[in-house]
This record gives sequence, structure tokens and C-alpha cells, in this order.
Amino acid sequence: MSDLDQLTQSLAGNVRRCRKERNLSLDTLAARAGVSRSMLVQIEQARANPSIGTVVKIGDALGVSITTLLDYAQGPAVRVVSAEQAVRLWHTDAGSYNRLLAGAEAPGPLEMWDWQLMPGDSSSSDPHPAGTFELIHVTGGELTLTVGGTEFHVPAGSSASFEASAAHTYSNAGDTPTTMMMTISVPPSR
Repeated sequence: MSDLDQLTQSLAGNVRRCRKERNLSLDTLAARAGVSRSMLVQIEQARANPSIGTVVKIGDALGVSITTLLDYAQGPAVRVVSAEQAVRLWHTDAGSYNRLLAGAEAPGPLEMWDWQLMPGDSSSSDPHPAGTFELIHVTGGELTLTVGGTEFHVPAGSSASFEASAAHTYSNAGDTPTTMMMTISVPPSR
């Protein structure tokens, strides 16, 4: 089975399991996530390869991390994720990418990401649920972080934190790659 097939199967089973654990109908989850019912049916039947934005919306609506939705094996209390197991969910032809390194439910979803943005690249994010926080540490280059329309410059060695309930964008306006680590904490669903 290919990595993509394994991810598709894992996503299908985990979305279905989480939805049923919360006693949510397909229609209710679709409305909460802002995705179509037909897309959810295709995801739960492992017949769709949804965008990262769609997976994030479903995870937010279920109150679980992307890690939980893509996890193919429920493991012990300590889980070691090798470099080969880190999931790359976004990339550009220029060489920009993000990788989900690890995640946990503590008490809501908690995720750690590795990012690289090549010169001129950017990645935008829709607002997350209220109470979601992001912590960023830039390890190389300079990040231009735009939150709610305001730009912030975060050079290498510096960190930023913000509530991510407003639209936000990560950009590299420089001429060298920007590398950063990011942690996202999402409040548990009610």
C-alpha cells in the first residue's frame, strides 16, 4: 500500500470513528466543518484525497488534531515519530513545505510543525476556532507573519505567538529560505 493510500485509509477510518464517538451525523459534521456532505462521504469511504484546508476544517469541527485524523495506529502513551514518518502536507515547486512532526490531544489538539518557505513563497490560513494559539520560532531567514491584516517581521532566532482566530499568512519576502518550528494548540470541542 502506498503512503497516500495509507493516509487516505487512515483519514477515512479516523473521521468516521471520531464522528461516531461524538454522535454527529454527516450533515451536522458537514455544517460544522463548512464542507459538503458528499465530500465527507467520499472521505469516509477513502475515495477522496482532500486538501489540507479541508482536513484542518474537519479536525477543528471534531476538536481533534490533524495527527489524530491521519494516525494509522493508536500507540502507547509515548510515541516516537521518525523523520521518515513526519507527514508533509503542503509544498510548492520552489521547495517550500511544512511537515507535521508530532501531535497530541492535551486536552485539545496540540501539534508541532517544521516549515520551510522559499524566497517569494507564502502560505495563508483561514481563521482557526477561538482560543487557538500558535507559537513560532524562526530558525533561519526572516518570516513575515501577517495576522488580521497587520504584518510582523520575525528574524532568525526570534519567536512569535498569537491567537489564530483571525486569518493569517506566513511569507518569505527575503532572498534566503525561511525555516521555522510551529506549535498549534486548539481548544477542545465543546
